[in-house]
Amino acid sequence: MNAGLRIPVAYVPLVDAAPLIIAQELGFAAEEGITLELMKAPSWSVVRDALTLGQADLAHLLAPLPVAIGLGLAPSPVQLEVAMVLSINGSVIGAARDLAARVAKAAPTAGFLDAFSVGRALLSVGPRALRVGIPFPFSTHYELVDYWLGAIDPAARDRLQIHTVPPPRMSEAVAAGEIDLFCVGEPWGSEAVEEGTAELLLPGRAIWNHAPEKVLALRKGWDLEQPAALHAAIRAIWRAGRWLSQPGNRSSASEILSRPEYLDVSPLLIDRALSGRFVVSPRGERRDCPVFVCFHQGAANFPWRSQGRWFGHRLALRTGLEQGDAIATAGAIFRSDIYRAAMAEMPSALPTSSSKVEGGLPQDLAVPAVGGDLILRADRFFDGAVFDPSLPE
Repeated sequence: MNAGLRIPVAYVPLVDAAPLIIAQELGFAAEEGITLELMKAPSWSVVRDALTLGQADLAHLLAPLPVAIGLGLAPSPVQLEVAMVLSINGSVIGAARDLAARVAKAAPTAGFLDAFSVGRALLSVGPRALRVGIPFPFSTHYELVDYWLGAIDPAARDRLQIHTVPPPRMSEAVAAGEIDLFCVGEPWGSEAVEEGTAELLLPGRAIWNHAPEKVLALRKGWDLEQPAALHAAIRAIWRAGRWLSQPGNRSSASEILSRPEYLDVSPLLIDRALSGRFVVSPRGERRDCPVFVCFHQGAANFPWRSQGRWFGHRLALRTGLEQGDAIATAGAIFRSDIYRAAMAEMPSALPTSSSKVEGGLPQDLAVPAVGGDLILRADRFFDGAVFDPSLPE
C-alpha cells in the first residue's frame, strides 16, 4: 500500500456515517496511511450506484442491501460484500402529528421503548392503508417495521403501503401528506419534529435491541485487489468508533458532523442521537433512549454471519425464495474473515465464533474472545423471538 493512498467512500448524510467522517477528520485514516475521500450522496440508490459502478471503492450502506443483491432481488452489475458493521441501531419511528395524537390517546401509558403497546395502538387507530416512508426497499428500516407490526398482527403486513423517501426528505413527505408513518436514521426524524410535521413514537432499538443498521460495503473481489488498503480503512474506522464511544467527545463529534459539507444541520439535533436524549414532539416533550446508536462497544463492528443470515431469512419470507439457500448465501456476504484479518494486531477482542443466535441475549453477557475480554450487548427482539442460524427454517 502506498502512503497516502486515496480511497473514495460514498455515504448518505446521517449520524451513523460518523465513523467515516471522524476517521478522516481526526486523522485516524492518516495514521493508517490512507485518505478517505468522502462522497456525500442524496440517496441510497446514488450510493449503491457509486459503489457498483466503481466511482467509490467503499460505501456506508444499508445492511440488508448487499444481501438483497446477492439473492438476485436488487439488480446490480457486481456483487457486494460487508467488511464491517458501522453502526448498531440509530433509527427512529415517527408519525404525522394527527396520527401520533391518536396513538397517544389509545396508549396513554406507553413508554418510548414499549413497542407492543405503541404498535397495537397504531394498528387500532391508524388508517386501513398505512403509508410508511422508508429510505430504501432493502433496508433495516423496512425489516424493523415489517417485523414489528407483523409480529403484533400478521395481517398488518397487508395494510402497509411502502413509499421510498430519501432521509433528508422525510419531513417534507409528511408535510405533503404523502406518508403517515416513517422509519429513518437520525437526524432526520428529529428534523421532522423541529419542523413541526411529526412526532417520534419509538426508537428502532425498541423493536430489535441490537440491529445492524449500516455497514462498510465493498465490491466483491476488491479485498483481493487492495487488501492492505481495505484493512487500513477498517482499522481507521474502528479507531473512530472507539473515539465516538467516549461521552466526553460527543460535543466535538456533533460540531464536526453538523458542518455544511457533512450533515448540514444543527449540532443540537445530532447530539440528541449521540446522547439518546430526544425531543419527541413539537410541544417539547422529552424521552430518553440509552445507547440509541452504538459505534463500538460489544463487538459492534464485527460482521456476524448470523446477521447476514437473519436478513436472508427475512428477505426469503418476503419474496418466496427458498429459505435454506437464501440463508446460506446471505451469511457468506458478511465477511467476518476480512474483519478478523484486518484487526489481528489491534487491541480489540474478537469473538471466537462468527455466528450466534440473534435475539438470544436478554442482557449483556461476557463471552469467550480472542485478544481480551468481550461483553456482548443484549440483543432481544421485542416479542422475545430468537433466530438460530444453525437450524432449518
